[in-house]
Amino acid sequence: MSEAILYEVKDHIAYVTLNRPEVLNCFNYRTLQRLGEVVDEIHHNQNVRVVIFTGAGEKAFSAGADLKERRTLSEADVKRNVRKIRDVFSAVEALPQPTIAAINGHAFGGGFELALACDIRVSVESASMGLTELSWAIIPGAGGTQRLPRLIGQAKAMELILTAKKMKADEAWKYGILNKAVTREELLPACVEYAAAILKNGPIAVQQAKYSIKHGMETDLQTGLAIEAKAYEVTIPTKDRVEALDAFSEKRPPVFKGE
Repeated sequence: MSEAILYEVKDHIAYVTLNRPEVLNCFNYRTLQRLGEVVDEIHHNQNVRVVIFTGAGEKAFSAGADLKERRTLSEADVKRNVRKIRDVFSAVEALPQPTIAAINGHAFGGGFELALACDIRVSVESASMGLTELSWAIIPGAGGTQRLPRLIGQAKAMELILTAKKMKADEAWKYGILNKAVTREELLPACVEYAAAILKNGPIAVQQAKYSIKHGMETDLQTGLAIEAKAYEVTIPTKDRVEALDAFSEKRPPVFKGE
């Protein structure tokens, strides 16, 4: 049996691939368990500075929950699966490293919710995506009803969720869901380009900036400013901050070590 999740680290970038192309990279419980393990490992891996999530094959990033499995589950098991996917995607969002969704194909339901849990989203132009759960007489259960309105506003999120609308990539880009829509050949290079731009910066500063943005968006401005101030203070005693000043003085590129 092939690995449901492929995981490798190269040049400080973690590549996480949903590897069930024969079922459109759907999430069964085993896949969610393994994805959770990988995300936990990445969280504590100081060698990883950026994470790219993608799917195997060309048809789908992920079509969401494995509906064939769902038909065999008791109500208690369904609740277990929904709780697991919600917790795993929350762990993705909580990663200290910046995350990029390389949407290589269709992304529906839970697949789209995984993309929403990432910080940056790049999609192939041919992909369709959306929170289509209401057409199955359920609702998004892995954060979709919360992350989408925070990203694009309540009115448009209401429209997309309540109509179970499937969007093409260009429409998702216009809504502000995608950072970029590209050809299939350009997908991974575009994501690596984002990662390379991030990797040029101080690793601790990158993580603190992400923390400040994520937590500041959930509160009022004054509290957000206090969060920013605390995050800034974390960077002051670092060796990387001194290295940046030395490199500027010596007219050379800085060499950051995440210290």
